[in-house]
Amino acid sequence: MWKFFLDPWRDSIEILLLATCIYQIYRAFRATRAAQILVGLGTILIVLTLVSTIFRFEVIQWIITRAAAVLALALIVIFQPELRNGLARLGSKRIFSFSNKLRIAFTECFADSVINLSKKRVGALFAIQRDVSLREHLESGVILDAQFSPELAMAVFYPKAPLHDGGMIIADDRVAGAACVFPVTEREMQDRSTGLRHRAAIGLTERTDAIAVVVSEETGGISICENGVLQRNLTEKQFREKIAKIFFAGNPSHETEPVEKLDRKDPLSTAGDNDLVSD
Repeated sequence: MWKFFLDPWRDSIEILLLATCIYQIYRAFRATRAAQILVGLGTILIVLTLVSTIFRFEVIQWIITRAAAVLALALIVIFQPELRNGLARLGSKRIFSFSNKLRIAFTECFADSVINLSKKRVGALFAIQRDVSLREHLESGVILDAQFSPELAMAVFYPKAPLHDGGMIIADDRVAGAACVFPVTEREMQDRSTGLRHRAAIGLTERTDAIAVVVSEETGGISICENGVLQRNLTEKQFREKIAKIFFAGNPSHETEPVEKLDRKDPLSTAGDNDLVSD
């Protein structure tokens, strides 16, 4: 009986599943160097296949057939970082681990702090941890384990302060560390005014589900980066609305249990040799 109803739709369902998979792969790789490599390889394979089929080049067809398995293995090795990050994003619930009450208080305090830094044109880079742990990046900086406050943010990012270079990692409502080094995006930026802080924000959010907030040292502009997408020069109202929307996406009354956190109590080695310079 079920076979009678499914047979007419079998091809449509198969096409829909394939289209969904291809679209998800596109979303994971778009705007990255991996996407350019995939497009190049795909174009070459399609052209060679068409030419060998039309002109019946048996040697080329034999090479393409034999090289397919090796190429598949090579792609897994080449795109290992992208595949790992994609799987991490897929398994992430993308929710913050602290309670609704703490989120409200932290959001207001954090927004006030960023706006204050913007008005004084003090460059800053924040990374707010979600489900994917930022422990690897915490190890490159200085561990603080302190309650977040506007005064602490100003003291850390004040020009010529010992920890002003690099980024501040926030886990739950606490500052896990500062002067942390984040991976810089390999994407080619069309806007040449994009500084190193902004490129680090893009790079971090391309590899994790963290939220990055940047305050430009030159203009005081506020930017938010999520999933590798950078929104620049937000007004105070836009920033408050955006950060509130990020923190309270979904059901704001739903309180979640703590998930994977930064183990801030463990002694971690610090590395201050690779500082980010201001933009």
